[in-house]
Amino acid sequence: MREIAVIHGPNLNLLGSREPTLYGHTSLQDMNQSLVKLADSMSLKLRLFQSNAEHELVDFIHGCADGVDAVIINPAAFTHTSVAIRDALLAVDLPFIEVHLSNVAAREPFRQQSYFSDKAVATISGMGAEGYLAALRFWATYTF
Repeated sequence: MREIAVIHGPNLNLLGSREPTLYGHTSLQDMNQSLVKLADSMSLKLRLFQSNAEHELVDFIHGCADGVDAVIINPAAFTHTSVAIRDALLAVDLPFIEVHLSNVAAREPFRQQSYFSDKAVATISGMGAEGYLAALRFWATYTF
């Protein structure tokens, strides 16, 4: 059974109440439940993780080297700042999809710089919670 890690970066624990015009009304718990339901229907196993701390995200990524086939990551604010998370993803040598709930290309100029996009298999932006589900569907059919 394929195992996919889903990593949610800082402030995503506030989904549903944080700036709903940008990020929607779906809570992180509801989004994770939708991911688990879809994963079960496709015979995939998930490792779900959220943290506001960069070092915790790095440690979790290191742990993915043992048994995870691919990663879905929303680095959130760390998208524009974290060489450490980028290096962790490259160190474990797992394919990953970068996901953003909002359309970062249509936002402030600093949000248009990503430390991840050039190494990602794909980048999904602006689809809200559906972006995570699209990434999961992709990994279900991806040839490793």
